[in-house]
Amino acid sequence: MKVYADRPVRRTAQVLSDAFAAGLLAFAGWLAAHVHTEVERLRAPGDGLVDAGSGLRSTFDSAADKASGVPLIGHPLADALHSGSAAGGDLVDAGHWQITAVEDLAWWLAVLVIAVPVVFLLVSWLPLRWRFTRGATAADRLRRQGTEGLDLLALRALVTRPLPRRASAAAVTAGWRDRDPEVLAELAERELAHHGLRAPAREPVSGRTSA
Repeated sequence: MKVYADRPVRRTAQVLSDAFAAGLLAFAGWLAAHVHTEVERLRAPGDGLVDAGSGLRSTFDSAADKASGVPLIGHPLADALHSGSAAGGDLVDAGHWQITAVEDLAWWLAVLVIAVPVVFLLVSWLPLRWRFTRGATAADRLRRQGTEGLDLLALRALVTRPLPRRASAAAVTAGWRDRDPEVLAELAERELAHHGLRAPAREPVSGRTSA
């Protein structure tokens, strides 16, 4: 699998983009943990309500137990004190509700902090890297197949790439049809360059004599 280009400029850009993606995810993870911790501090009032309600309920229950032993008015007084105990229970429930709300808020804010950069990378960085890897891997496989692979690369360049400068469509098409080594090599080189790959060294054309 071809993950990085051969050409230094493009390879450097890819390494930097990958480093940026990794750094963004690391920063998002750190920020999510920090946000979660800071939001969790907001549960302090809820903890206070739970402690206050528990103490109030315990006080009224203890007083009710003692009042129940008072002659004549013990039971009515104990019932009145138990109503105060119920108020303490309401405080405890309110405290638990606030704690749960803060914990849920801390969790969802942390998820949101992580989700935003992840979605950004999924719709921007990842498709570009996947498209390059898929195309460069296929082109590299053809490059390794020798003449047959280079011929197919030349055909792909002829169909999909702009023509070389100062070259007419008829001349290039005729050169590809006649299997002109120079034309095929230049077309294959253009296709490989599109994928950030280097073309193999051209072999000297045999059969030519110097004037």
